[in-house]
Amino acid sequence: MPLAASALYAELPGPVRERLHHRAAALLAAREPVPWARIARHWRGGGRTEDWLRAAEHLVNEDEAAVALLEKALDVGGLPPDKRGRLALTLARGAVLGHRSDGTARVLRGIVEDPALPAADRGEIRLELGLLLHHRKRRFEEGRTELRRAAHELAEAQRPALAARAMAALANPFFPGASLAENVTWLERAEAAADASGDRVARTATRACRATVLMNTGDLEAWRLVARLPRDSADRASRQQVARGLCNTANGAVYLGHYRRAAGLLSEGIELAARSGAPFLERVGRGTALFRDWLTGRWDGLADRCTGLVAEDGSASDARVVLALLALAKGDWEAVRDWLPRGVPPSPHAPRETGRADDAEAERAYESCEAPVAATAAGAHIRLLLARQDVESAAEAAASAWAWLGRKGVWVWGAELAPWVVEAHTRAGQRELARRVVAEFAAGLTGRDAPSATAALLWCRAVLAEADGEWEEARSRFQQSGAAYAGLPHPYARALMAEGAGRCALLLGERGEGNAVADGAVAELIRCAGELTDLGAVWDAARVRATLRAYRPAAQRRPPGRPAYAQRMSPREGEVAELAATGLTNREIAATLYLSPRTVEQHVARAMRKLGIASRQGLAKEVARIRPASGERDGERNGAGDGADGGDVGA
Repeated sequence: MPLAASALYAELPGPVRERLHHRAAALLAAREPVPWARIARHWRGGGRTEDWLRAAEHLVNEDEAAVALLEKALDVGGLPPDKRGRLALTLARGAVLGHRSDGTARVLRGIVEDPALPAADRGEIRLELGLLLHHRKRRFEEGRTELRRAAHELAEAQRPALAARAMAALANPFFPGASLAENVTWLERAEAAADASGDRVARTATRACRATVLMNTGDLEAWRLVARLPRDSADRASRQQVARGLCNTANGAVYLGHYRRAAGLLSEGIELAARSGAPFLERVGRGTALFRDWLTGRWDGLADRCTGLVAEDGSASDARVVLALLALAKGDWEAVRDWLPRGVPPSPHAPRETGRADDAEAERAYESCEAPVAATAAGAHIRLLLARQDVESAAEAAASAWAWLGRKGVWVWGAELAPWVVEAHTRAGQRELARRVVAEFAAGLTGRDAPSATAALLWCRAVLAEADGEWEEARSRFQQSGAAYAGLPHPYARALMAEGAGRCALLLGERGEGNAVADGAVAELIRCAGELTDLGAVWDAARVRATLRAYRPAAQRRPPGRPAYAQRMSPREGEVAELAATGLTNREIAATLYLSPRTVEQHVARAMRKLGIASRQGLAKEVARIRPASGERDGERNGAGDGADGGDVGA
């Protein structure tokens, strides 16, 4: 009975407690296997410091209690350097893979700077510190500094196997702050060190790292390397390296657009991580799965799964970005900024006296999460600025993000970024800059196996053609991109492409060209709005319906006159109320629906009156409760809502 035991323990006289601790430690020492963590706690409780520290040297740091004991032991003053080094190594080994408290990095940082620490131990402890800073603290630049120092110290100490591990970590392309060329240089050094060492774990680590680099750059050779990773190794450390390789290559495959093949790698990686005692890798795999679910349209319950992972691991950047993307599609724009990983991407900076932004500060803003996640987050941020009609800031953010991706050099990661960069530049009237972006993107994808980025390139070219008034070409490009996204599948992007193709067809009809095409586009846009609604993209669906109202051929519009809705909300009032419930301002709703802010204000007021609500804050709950049934919404799609806006469509 833990509560009763705690109360009784507090009431026992000190000498009695000490005797009981000593007896418990002696009793436990006779068991097999010896429970060193429990013994260490009893010796510590009994005041036997030497015995406690001796037991701590035997700890296997696989649970939080053992880690806490090791951290406390390392804080004991006057420890001999050799004993302090042994305890630090026990704490450090596998630090990134196991259970660690927030104080682990602090303890290890203090230890590696201790001049009395044996040189043979310093490099290994620094290696684990660097990995811990990378993976658990998201202090990427600090982590890279420690890893570079560790690689040098381990090489000097003639420990090539550990030096290879440090170099392999520096070769990982996910970590920001280094170009792909630098990653490849470290990879080649790691492979040479691993071969020289003859160590199986080191060789497995470098093989997993090469597969990761190739997969994340769209090199077909990656699949052969992944297939040859030794899943059934008897060595636990080797299995952990294989699990890392599987999770990392699965992540790369997802960003490439190989969702089905990624699923198999991800399942293997998560299972092997669990079997080899690497909970951190399990969380990495789960984050990748969440992003894949967003891409493939598995949005039901996705927000709850994401918030669950964030609660478990506050630095779960994949989950945070997915939550931001979901919020953007639903029109909850305040939540977008709340969920984007802290500092990614940079906010547009106020111009200096020279008229230039602080590029160094902008660069640092991309250092708080993994590079492909940062690229996706940057795309979401640019789109948010465009939705809010802040075109100048969107263009600035686009230029910053694209320059950063260019310095990294992994162009396949531009799949969720490039279209919004091109959109921002064309909206800002910077068409030549947009063309340069498309040309760079196309060159970077040459010879790469990257279905998602290839579809995005078609999207970029469609945006350029539409900006130039080449609507027939733009429509064709949107359709080609939509077909590519359908094949992945990426249903949300496919629906956005259908919207673009339909919009261009309606523009052709308005100009007197291709009336038959324009007629067919109406049906396609109606289907598109339905797909977006079913997916949960409320804001996008509202925008598509607004496009239909603004450009629908006159013959297909509802005859003039306002339907009598009495005390029931009209479809348009419901649509406006839905967007208002997400927190959008009247001006933002007006921009989405092609209405005037005054008309939006009137719709919101009528909706609140009919719902009996006195403030906008109460809209969210009521709108969710009475959201129009599918039949009523279908009626609106077929024209029932046209003409209900006081005649200001397109204002």
